Amino acid sequence: MHSERDLLESVLETLRGLPQAHAELRLWEQPTGRDRGYDARIDLHIGGESVSLLIEAKRAVYPRDVREIIWQIRRYMDHAPSERANEQRLALIVAESISPGAKELLREEQVGYFDSGGSLFVPARGAYVYIEKPPPKPVANVLRSLFSGRRTQVLHALLVRPRTWVSVKELAEQSQASPATVSQVMTELERFDWLEIQGQGPSKERLLREPGALLDAWSKQLGLGRPPALRRYYVPAIKPTDLPERLDRVFEQHQAAYAITHEAAAQRYAPFLSSVSQVRCRLMPGRSAEEAFGALDARVVTEGANLAVIEVKSSGELLFRQKVDGVWLASPVQIYLDLVRSEGRAKEMAEHLRHERIGF
Repeated sequence: MHSERDLLESVLETLRGLPQAHAELRLWEQPTGRDRGYDARIDLHIGGESVSLLIEAKRAVYPRDVREIIWQIRRYMDHAPSERANEQRLALIVAESISPGAKELLREEQVGYFDSGGSLFVPARGAYVYIEKPPPKPVANVLRSLFSGRRTQVLHALLVRPRTWVSVKELAEQSQASPATVSQVMTELERFDWLEIQGQGPSKERLLREPGALLDAWSKQLGLGRPPALRRYYVPAIKPTDLPERLDRVFEQHQAAYAITHEAAAQRYAPFLSSVSQVRCRLMPGRSAEEAFGALDARVVTEGANLAVIEVKSSGELLFRQKVDGVWLASPVQIYLDLVRSEGRAKEMAEHLRHERIGF
């Protein structure tokens, strides 16, 4: 962890690197006590403007922390006398890590911030500074952990039934995850201020208040990684429009669990394209799947594929699939996440599906 002094040195270095800027640390709160209402003060001169930056140092800042921080700082600034005539004072939150949602709230409230990744926001009159850099490791690690493994099954369960009160036990059953995993996910989502809570103890329930924010964060995190590997096949003597029904008959016959995704599935939930030339599906690999491919006379190809397969690692990746017109389709949420990291017009179709079927 960066010490508060290290963070102050970093923000000073960043401020001094701005064009026509000069910054000096004037006051520093020692660990022995707090009687000023802020941790430090930096006098900034930039672009002909003078600003006193009142520093509030934190280890990590999430949306649920922002309201209290802003209230404390503004309460101090409203009641404390200015130290210089015509002084422009601005609160600046300095932290090792600030989550994307917390940054957005701070910008909306015109409160400055700086994190150890180098992001800087100074909304001073006549000297507006906004530098956005990738999140530092603490936030990046939290997001990477949240959107991985069985935790994603918990998130998926919340998103397919948004704004519904649910207990840890119920969510564990719906997501096929352990109560411990569900509790860990709930703790992280509370830090991002995406949940509402009611009750206590065993009767405690949560409601996902911000499903759109969660889905946005998930799709952004997926965008940082590689798309899933595809096994490409050509199934002869069949039209792409008829292929999903053929797949269902053969996969069901061989007890191979699957779910159609990408354009072919989105088209059934919310028509958008005039035609779809390829079917993509999620499939549990194994002997049953290989026997099904044999029955389909499917051949592995590098070009001209009309079937592409995403091999899933567990049944949890097929959760919340739906039987529509005799074909198993992945959930709209899963299809959206698959489309946003695909190529061509997939991203347009993703937004159409989100608007028409997901609704947040």
